[in-house]
Amino acid sequence: MCIFKLLGEKPLYFLKSKLLLMKNYILLVFALSFGILSAQESLFNGQQISSPEIHPDKTVIFRLNAPQADSVFVTGDFLPSVKVDTPMGKMDGPGKALLTKNEKGIWSFTTEALAPELYNYAFIIDGFKTTDPANPFLVRDVASVMNIFIVPGEQANLYRVQDVPHGTVASRWYESEGLGMDRKISIYTPPGYETSEAEYPVLYLLHGAGGDEEAWLTLGRTAQIMDNLIAEGKAKPMLVVMPNGNVIQDAAPGAGSAGYYTPQFMVPQTMNGVYEANFDEIINFVESNYRVKANKANRAIAGLSMGGYHSLHISNFYPDTFDYIGLFSAAIMPRGDQSGEGVYADFEEKLKTERDNGYKLYWIAIGETDFLYEANQDFLKTLDSINMPYTYTESEGGHIWRNWRVYLSDFVPLLFQD
Repeated sequence: MCIFKLLGEKPLYFLKSKLLLMKNYILLVFALSFGILSAQESLFNGQQISSPEIHPDKTVIFRLNAPQADSVFVTGDFLPSVKVDTPMGKMDGPGKALLTKNEKGIWSFTTEALAPELYNYAFIIDGFKTTDPANPFLVRDVASVMNIFIVPGEQANLYRVQDVPHGTVASRWYESEGLGMDRKISIYTPPGYETSEAEYPVLYLLHGAGGDEEAWLTLGRTAQIMDNLIAEGKAKPMLVVMPNGNVIQDAAPGAGSAGYYTPQFMVPQTMNGVYEANFDEIINFVESNYRVKANKANRAIAGLSMGGYHSLHISNFYPDTFDYIGLFSAAIMPRGDQSGEGVYADFEEKLKTERDNGYKLYWIAIGETDFLYEANQDFLKTLDSINMPYTYTESEGGHIWRNWRVYLSDFVPLLFQD
């Protein structure tokens, strides 16, 4: 019998095509089923408990489903601080509190009423520190990943996304001839920037050691603070430029050409004069690409810790560039100059030049238990000795983001008011 009769008078290649199509269909169904199962696994593997749960009386309950665990602690900056050893000496660190397990294996801990604030925390399960599986909201500080929550009210309302006009945060790349690479920079533009023709002043905001161009946005809540202060009429609309102060990086770990690697607290060449000597490239990029008022009266520079150190030296290396200078817990210490530009040379003479050129605000803030407190007091004596005007504020606490968010919130309303 003819082969075509056996096959229903259809060619063999037609049946092969149908078999191949059926095989692909089965594979597609399997893939979709696996994807659905994976999605369901992700959905149902999440702990079906509420943690942290913030009550109207501002107490907070932490919960963890860990029936096999022998001990669970919560550690975070809402607890009394303890002294911990760090590469920079003894510093304030978060305390810890023991959770209690119920008959269902759910561990819990209830705080006292907490002051309004943005807090971070983690769990320690049988000695292993980890994040809260019931809370998907995380931040990275150097190489530590922590959960966050906000107790609303007062100062903390500045850190929340409110129903107000919002600015825009852009990640841009600028060419740095001095550092030999393209480098990433974060830039906040105020509400209405895209639809207006106005020119704006600029705040250059610098991070500390271990940070990068993302730190002031994630840990410092800069965009939320700016949106809310502008909406309240407490701050002038302005750009906030947040560069990467680590000269060997083109961007934050995981965001640049080096790929994914463990962030370090102090990377090489962070405080050797090279960054300060080439800071004019950042100013030139901003003033060439954004509608800004390109003069001294409309430029401010501020930074925390290492960024305060950078702000100090940038402002006196370019002594007729900024009318507003902010030093937040500044890491004022002698360092070797490798820039070839003499950034750190004749320090007091540069300060005198800056003084004589004039400025509108030289603002210094530090916590009373900050490990850099004495260094800042010595710097104030230097300023007094040369009759250099400044404004000084002292807060509780140490070298912590809780202080730096407040400093930014207090500093920004003082800018560009004339």
